[in-house]
Amino acid sequence: MFLVAQMSFAQKATITWYTDINEATAVAKKESKPMMLFFTGSDWCGWCVRLQNEVFKTPEFEAWAKENVILVELDFPRSKPQTEAIKTQNRNLQQQFGVRGYPTCWFVRPEKMSDGKSNLVQIGPKGYEAGGPVNWINGANTMLKAN
Repeated sequence: MFLVAQMSFAQKATITWYTDINEATAVAKKESKPMMLFFTGSDWCGWCVRLQNEVFKTPEFEAWAKENVILVELDFPRSKPQTEAIKTQNRNLQQQFGVRGYPTCWFVRPEKMSDGKSNLVQIGPKGYEAGGPVNWINGANTMLKAN
């Protein structure tokens, strides 16, 4: 029984959600993958929780994400503690991408500028979509392949 629980945990821990945009950008560049920025209100937004439960916490999404994107959670909680650096980073990205509602996902590609800094090139936004993980993934793939 212990072995089964251990395997189950290992299977669920196959994807990483970054919270530091600089760390995520470095990984995305290294792996030549786009990033998925997930703007959420994790402890108060019902649609955010629904998107996570219906899509992001499924084996289908986890397998897709591991192969196709670098995941970044940009959280705007009401009760969960965050460092000032993370709060500032998330607010700046929220303004940069014009996020007005949650959940919102932005697909972006990190691009190195001539001055050595990184720019996040917008691919497109995506929010909650009914139909489960396959429907959501198909929409994301369509957007990613078009860019």
